[in-house]
Amino acid sequence: MNRTDVLVVGGGIAGAATALYLAREGVSVRLIERASIGGLASGANAGSLHAQIPHDPFRTLGTDWARKFAPAIRLFIASLALWRGLEAELGTDLEIGFGGGLLVGTTARELREMEAKVAIERAAGLRVEWLDGAALAGAAPYLASSALGGAFCPVEGKANPLLVAPAYARAAVEAGAIVEAHAGDASITRDGRDYVVASGAGRHIARRLVIAAGAETGRLAAMLGARLAIEAFPIQVSVTEATAPLVPHLVYCAGEKLTMKQTRVGSILIGGGWSARLDSGGRPVVDARSLGANLEVASAMVPAIAGLGIVRSWAAYVNGTADWLPILGELACAPGAFVNYVPWMGFTGAPAASLAVAAMVQGRSPPMDVPFNAFVPGISGG
Repeated sequence: MNRTDVLVVGGGIAGAATALYLAREGVSVRLIERASIGGLASGANAGSLHAQIPHDPFRTLGTDWARKFAPAIRLFIASLALWRGLEAELGTDLEIGFGGGLLVGTTARELREMEAKVAIERAAGLRVEWLDGAALAGAAPYLASSALGGAFCPVEGKANPLLVAPAYARAAVEAGAIVEAHAGDASITRDGRDYVVASGAGRHIARRLVIAAGAETGRLAAMLGARLAIEAFPIQVSVTEATAPLVPHLVYCAGEKLTMKQTRVGSILIGGGWSARLDSGGRPVVDARSLGANLEVASAMVPAIAGLGIVRSWAAYVNGTADWLPILGELACAPGAFVNYVPWMGFTGAPAASLAVAAMVQGRSPPMDVPFNAFVPGISGG
């Protein structure tokens, strides 16, 4: 049995970042990942770096929900600041770009909703600029004439999700962490004040534990008596053939499910949370109906992409909670066990969340002004 100071379960961006920040402070840390590093949700998402309140839950859950969610915006602002220096910090190209995020409305109702949402975002400290029809046409001439107005957030951007978690893991190893991938499913038990994690990689013991396992976080926390209402949803993304520079922004649509961004090589990523289906083995696979609908919305918003070929479409799980709030901190029912979980927008929030959890594991307050205590009620004992 291997003993270490801290065991981190989960090798996506959150787990790898937590391991790095702990190792850099001299903490003995071992990371265990059941598959490849960044091989699940952290590597299969569309790479959006965003902080605006997503429009779909704003519309369906309302302004009261948005006001409760608003403190989490500060987490994303802090994380985006870390993203800006991440390539220099990790010493590698992550294809990060900050062209800004642009939410587009095509009806009077959508514009009213967007204006109400912008007011909440600004009150939370997020810089958002309102663009009327003329300003939007000047800033984004690639949009269809149906675009009537937009909310532009200049701090938003994109990164290549295939590169980030592996880069964090390499840096963690260089800092002294032990990283074990392809370990298979893990189980967690308690032995007095210690935590024992058993997997295909063997049995490991530590006084402190960090669960940073995305959709698996709820299952693992339940082994310690905690109930976390985390769910996984199969969604899909597509990428086009390369084309000339066309879409410099991270584009959202207020009326339909859509996100679009252009990669450095010229391909355009098209997503927005369209449902995938499950095969007979329970694995997410591309749903042709969702694909057609997604591409139809994308072509209506940016007509110039209509003639581009789709190179690849893929499906993966995204994990979330009903209230959209992060779960960060020590489990009340399991002293010494911490959760690092950011729902829905975990790719964006992982750097700041991981830095915060690494501090909390060592008994310190997070090094940024984020009201983490607001998220603790999401953790309950058995």
